[in-house]
Amino acid sequence: MHPIVLFDRIMIEAPRKRIYRRLGYRPGVTSLPAGQEAEVERYIEDALTLINLRGVGRRLALRGLQDARVMLEEQAGEDVFHSRQLAAFLQECGEVVLLGATAGSEVMAAIAADVTGSQVTRGVVIDAVASEMVDASLDWIMTYFGRELRRENKALKPRRYSAGYGDFGVENQATMFRLLDLSRLGVQITASFLLIPEKSVTAIAGVISS
Repeated sequence: MHPIVLFDRIMIEAPRKRIYRRLGYRPGVTSLPAGQEAEVERYIEDALTLINLRGVGRRLALRGLQDARVMLEEQAGEDVFHSRQLAAFLQECGEVVLLGATAGSEVMAAIAADVTGSQVTRGVVIDAVASEMVDASLDWIMTYFGRELRRENKALKPRRYSAGYGDFGVENQATMFRLLDLSRLGVQITASFLLIPEKSVTAIAGVISS
């Protein structure tokens, strides 16, 4: 069993195209007045001072795939993900990489204060930045493991699955939380399987021979 790899501080550039797309702006379709663009850019910079990206990753062998059951290596216990679509996605894989990341609690406090106060636009922009930054941090973690796997003539499939997508139910989040020990990142999980702080995400990626 591979150990959990902790990324205590992830430093990446803001994916501005994705942020603006999340905010509803489309190049060549919607235009943004210069004054408004400056305001959005100011709020993006505000968000970057509030976001503290941290993450984890863990490689686990697949013990087997049976219909809608994805069974992990025995050393992990009787851990099983339930999803017919995920099982089909992992058909050619011998192992998986579990991923987790969070933008931290400070940015969530700022968003809550803004959207319930007089700075709703700022809150909306910061929310978009946090969402895209934490998603981009999963890309960064996948790149890290991709480099490691290349030395073994293996590769990560480019797509990843998150609990709540398709038939990969949100209840699978509990297994992800435990196997990644997300509490080390200051993340908690609710009885309804939501991660707190809200801008915290998990995903599973498949490993194939290259």
